[in-house]
Amino acid sequence: MLAAPAVGYVAWRHARQKHASFPARSDDTQEAARQLPLAADLLAACIASGASPLTAAHAVGESLQGPIGVRLSRGAAEVRLGGEPADAWRHLSAIPGAAPLARLLERAGDSGAPTADPVARLAADARADRARTATAGARKAAVLMTAPVGLCFLPAFVAVGVLPVVIGLAQGLLSAG
Repeated sequence: MLAAPAVGYVAWRHARQKHASFPARSDDTQEAARQLPLAADLLAACIASGASPLTAAHAVGESLQGPIGVRLSRGAAEVRLGGEPADAWRHLSAIPGAAPLARLLERAGDSGAPTADPVARLAADARADRARTATAGARKAAVLMTAPVGLCFLPAFVAVGVLPVVIGLAQGLLSAG
């Protein structure tokens, strides 16, 4: 009986430490998902204005920072220093949803293919995916909210609406018999 509080405290500390390490990864993923459409738009604008994909990636990476910006800057620096484009953009492709952007930048580094229009389409797709995810989350929240609301109003409906009618009918039947 005396060991129970100590065991409980140790379990609580362990759970708190374990939980504290996961939100940072989740926050980075959410930040990356938020930054991806903006990064793609900025890249498309820089490339359309005449900058090379490496220069555009470096400029966008320096201006954005965050998970996308850091990986854009790092990838551009690695390619400038003579690294293989596939290896340089691997860190960017590790971010969920950023793999198509990494492939476009890799292809531009390998073949010099034009990237302004594909990157702009990628930005539009990323914005549409983000909007779909937000809409699905809002719908899920609306559905999940109906259960507590129903649990709160159902007893009141029974107590105020149904119970008086049943009591009134029962009194009428009992007084007639």
